[in-house]
Amino acid sequence: MAELTVDRTYGEALYQAAVEAGKADAILEEGFAILDIMEQEPDLERLIVNPTIPAQVKKEILGNIFEGKIQEELLNLLYILVDRGRARHYEKIMKAYRLRCEKEEGYSYGTIYSAVKLQDAQLKKFEEQTSNLLRENVKLENEIDASLIGGIKILIDGKVIDASLRKRLEDLGSSIINEKGGEQ
Repeated sequence: MAELTVDRTYGEALYQAAVEAGKADAILEEGFAILDIMEQEPDLERLIVNPTIPAQVKKEILGNIFEGKIQEELLNLLYILVDRGRARHYEKIMKAYRLRCEKEEGYSYGTIYSAVKLQDAQLKKFEEQTSNLLRENVKLENEIDASLIGGIKILIDGKVIDASLRKRLEDLGSSIINEKGGEQ
């Protein structure tokens, strides 16, 4: 739970700094570009989260790579995370930042669970359908749930839309039991 607070706190602080500087969209784009770089260069991520490497060395490396290429507020966030030993939270902080940006734009953010990874077109269709159902703009992030036999489950703002095969089978079983109970 404490990590969730850390992620939201830093995400909110970054959002406030970005809005004040008029750079919210640029920071969102660049922040996720850094995540892409870390995915392509896992040694960079290992370096900045490694507790045995001094913070000053990490900051010099980050400065050499990113200074003048990304927004100053984003580079400062990286420096702060390194100084405080919280660099491992960077991805979740960026997700919290994106959530805050989208909330300001009138979006609700949720998770769609599926047995297999959804393709972009499928995800977009579910976003549209969920938006229509809830009468609000919805952004969904896909997560794999191996316990799902088929279908999907959506969790958004404390609401659950369960269109999983398991749920359908449970409903069918309950319906059959209720029908048999009514015949007696």
